[in-house]
Amino acid sequence: MTDVIFYFDFGSPNAYLAHKVIPGIEARSNARFVYVPALLGGIFKATGNRSPMEAFAGVPSKLAYEARETARFVNKHGVTDYARNPHFPVNTLQIMRGAVAAKRLGVFDAYVDAVFRAMWADGLKMDDPAVIERALAAAGLPAAELIAGMNDPAVKAGLIANTEGAVARGVFGSPSFLVGDELFFGKDRLRDIEDEVAGHAA
Repeated sequence: MTDVIFYFDFGSPNAYLAHKVIPGIEARSNARFVYVPALLGGIFKATGNRSPMEAFAGVPSKLAYEARETARFVNKHGVTDYARNPHFPVNTLQIMRGAVAAKRLGVFDAYVDAVFRAMWADGLKMDDPAVIERALAAAGLPAAELIAGMNDPAVKAGLIANTEGAVARGVFGSPSFLVGDELFFGKDRLRDIEDEVAGHAA
């Protein structure tokens, strides 16, 4: 089994789309994806990067092309539960801290599924504390404990450490993946990741 480190932020639609495709990759390959929450805002600040919406704001043809590429990916992989979030961009600091808290509470996988779905299928405003709490409760998660955990200094420190660790390994955006020391960026590199994993297995 080859571990693939997956650095993600809930604010990235491409991270969500990768998340939807990952189970199929794991089923047909020797890969095991290890999810690591890393705050995209912190990564951007440390690396000088910017979101495509900001970087290409003056290049409408580039943004239109990115939208077309997303549509192709969705169609190719049969993703039926994806929609642009009407509140985008959403400040993900609290829900990213929540991912760290969820790992400590033993509900990480269910939390990741629920928050990604709330962001990119249900279109919820996931920087509103009341909306966050309702979404977590509706998913059967311990909402009160998770909300409390978001304010735990150890959880805050954990997210900072994850983010700094990602930057130290060359990460500049989300989704990013590491196979050993080999960095792959973007949902469109998932096929390359499969090839890399196959090479490791061989």
